[in-house]
Order: sequence, then structure tokens, then C-alpha cells
Amino acid sequence: MVTPADRLRWAWQRRPETDYRFDFWTAFGWTMLTCGVYGFYVQYQLVRRMRDHNVRRLEFLDAANAIAWQRAVEAGRAEELNPRFVSIAGHLEVLRRMTTDFRDPVAWIVIVILASTVGQVILYWLLDADLVKHSAAEAVVEGQLVAVYTLLGYDLTPLPPAIPKSPHQYAGRIVALLASCGLYGLWWLYDLMVDGNRHFDRDWMWEDGFVHLTLTTAGGL
Repeated sequence: MVTPADRLRWAWQRRPETDYRFDFWTAFGWTMLTCGVYGFYVQYQLVRRMRDHNVRRLEFLDAANAIAWQRAVEAGRAEELNPRFVSIAGHLEVLRRMTTDFRDPVAWIVIVILASTVGQVILYWLLDADLVKHSAAEAVVEGQLVAVYTLLGYDLTPLPPAIPKSPHQYAGRIVALLASCGLYGLWWLYDLMVDGNRHFDRDWMWEDGFVHLTLTTAGGL
């Protein structure tokens, strides 16, 4: 039988598979050396990493929530903490709905090839909007989980605070893209890479701390 602790550990250990980190200058260099062909791989990874990261984080946070519920029941505090669990469930549903969005990386590469700059702008807008929605939902889930575990006697103060991402100024970026004859697209691409990298780095710190403070120290892993 797969336990919530097993699910959490599985999601925790899958991070190198899902959370692809970019180095802009390496990607730029390979794109130049391959006359632009490597750029399609970059686009592919931008879509794939956000899709797969969302799935993995959903599994991690859902498992953390299940463990919290078990411990709340064992402590006889489930009814008291139920409003927090309701809030967690609602925002986990946001992450769950995101798994059904059209984010097939191969299909989006085809769209970018066929639609050229228009397809690329739409993709960049969607990628940023996805990270904005994802980070906002997980921030609430994390905040409620910290509150629940704290009330159950765990000290989670070392965990880094959640920082929901602000959306890019899409209209301004599109104007800059047109005014620069497409060169601004490199800056936009850089921002997308860095935003994702920073998000993953912060999530990894939170997950490491959470696992140590709530499971490892309690003999759950």
C-alpha cells in the first residue's frame, strides 16, 4: 500500500526529472551554433518543465496535506483545523486543473514553427501566466500547511516564505518586441528562464526543510 509519506518522498526525489534549470548563455550559444535549431529544444523544455513541475508539486503538497490530516485526526483536532484543510483543498484543485491545460510541448513547438512570432508571444504569455497562477495557489497551500503543522506542534519557522510571482507587463513587452524587430524576445526568454529557475530553487529549499522538519525528525522517512 502506498502511503502519503511514500507519495511525498517520491515527489521529493523526482525533482531532477521535472524541474529543468536553464543557463541562458549556454542555451543561447547552442542556438547560435545550430543556426536556431537548438532554440526549438529550449521552447520544448520551457513548456515541459512547467507542466511537469506543476504535476510534481501537486503530488508533493497533496501528500503533505494527507499526512497533516492523519496527524490532526490522531491528535483529535481534525474538526478544529478543518477550515484550513478546506482552503488547502480548494487551492490544490487549482493546481489539479492546471494539469488539464493544453501544454503538450511537442504540439507547442509545432505551433511556434507554424505561427512564428505570434505563436511565440502566445507561448511566452501562457508560460508566465502559468507560473503566476501556480505560485499563487501553492503559496496559499504552503501557508495553510505551515499553520496546521505549527498547531500540531511542529516548528516550521525555518521554511522560506512563499512569494507569489507578479505577471509580466505583456502589452509593454509586445511593444518592445515589435520596436526591436524581435530582439527583445531574447530578453523575454531570459526572464522566463530565470523566473522558473528561481521558483524551482525556492521550492527545493522549502521541500527540503519541510521533509526534514515534519518527516525525517519524526522517523517517517
